[in-house]
Amino acid sequence: MKRNLTIAASIAAALTATLAGTWLFGTDQVAEASEAAVMAPKFEVDPLWPKPLPNNWVIGQTIGLAVDSQDNVWIIHRPASLEAKESYLTRKEADCCTSAPDVLAFDPNGNLIHSWGKVEGKDWPTSNHGITVDSKGNVWLGGNGAGQPGPPAGSAEQFAAARNRGAPDYPGAAAPGVRTYHDSFILKFTTDGKYLGQIGTANGSKGNADTENVRGVAQIRFDPKTNELIAADGYGNRRVSVWDPETLKFKRAWGAYGKPASDEVPAGRYDPNAAPAQFFRNPVHCAQPSNDGLIYVCDRVNDRIQIFKTDGTFVKEVFIEKDTLGDGSVWEIAFSRDREQKFLYIADGANEKIHVLDRATMKEIYSFGGGGRQPGQFYALHSIVTDSKGNIYTTETYRGQRVQKFIYKGMGAVKAAHEGTPWPAGKK
Repeated sequence: MKRNLTIAASIAAALTATLAGTWLFGTDQVAEASEAAVMAPKFEVDPLWPKPLPNNWVIGQTIGLAVDSQDNVWIIHRPASLEAKESYLTRKEADCCTSAPDVLAFDPNGNLIHSWGKVEGKDWPTSNHGITVDSKGNVWLGGNGAGQPGPPAGSAEQFAAARNRGAPDYPGAAAPGVRTYHDSFILKFTTDGKYLGQIGTANGSKGNADTENVRGVAQIRFDPKTNELIAADGYGNRRVSVWDPETLKFKRAWGAYGKPASDEVPAGRYDPNAAPAQFFRNPVHCAQPSNDGLIYVCDRVNDRIQIFKTDGTFVKEVFIEKDTLGDGSVWEIAFSRDREQKFLYIADGANEKIHVLDRATMKEIYSFGGGGRQPGQFYALHSIVTDSKGNIYTTETYRGQRVQKFIYKGMGAVKAAHEGTPWPAGKK
């Protein structure tokens, strides 16, 4: 017993001496230890954002997301995706509820500031998909509806089988493999919903080589440096297409690895053990310009990002959760709001998380989120953007049907490869 006490006293004395030496003579060692911690942007979900909608409105599959220059948050959803029990009021059967208009905008505090939808006599998507706001405040909308307006033909199982063979997963398709597209246009509006013009026309697409129309746009983004619209032209086509926002004219397009996109439908489903596919699979789900003249493209079902120069020159590719099957791992991306855009955030709607990457190395630092219905969790995480303060916003499609805000809390030490739900500190 006496021997154990002597050993314990010796250890305590040695520890005290070590700490004293570090305090008095080794402050550099303390700094080095601190610098060794992996630091990254950290977030907390805001469970009270946005505020409740008026008029017994509810939102359906929330399929597009953008932030304007005033940090207002814009979404587009699919009103027709509401179930019967979500729309009693529409049929005058009960007090609740009815669909909100297709386009909604919230201020940074979560107040609804704009709401509007279809303009009579003008083309409108059969399946909304994608929204952006350019530097002049114009609002641009896309769609990925195939075929003519009306309910889709074929069962959910047929659509799933078609998707697994490499065909797109879209509403309104006549049958697996059929490639007619109603939504072969991009629409331009004022912030209050006044129609200003459009690229393409309904049912107008002639395929990947078409310079007049798009075909099933997943996302639209505006590049202020080049004054160009960049479309992830990727549910019917398999390309990135670039357009002039003033003349609405085509400028250029490319497919995987910067090659011309082909109309030939790839055979077979994605195989994580095979050599990288030389083509984009449907959908090409994002085309995000960076401050330093690059475009990051989400090849969703191929589980990868391909990076290009703005002229379509291929730079590199990076795989994310490469073993993910089905809907794929790379749904949309956003950048941190520092000048260098040091961090890249990936919305992964199959694994239900947000990946945080170092953009220079394209190495993952950590991830957060997880599957579930509670705030900070995800069901079909779809779109992602950041505002000027570094906050993240997300949308969820299918039965997710919501928009969420994640408050930027500054840089912090990474505690695990996956940190789970970013619940507000102090709330239990």
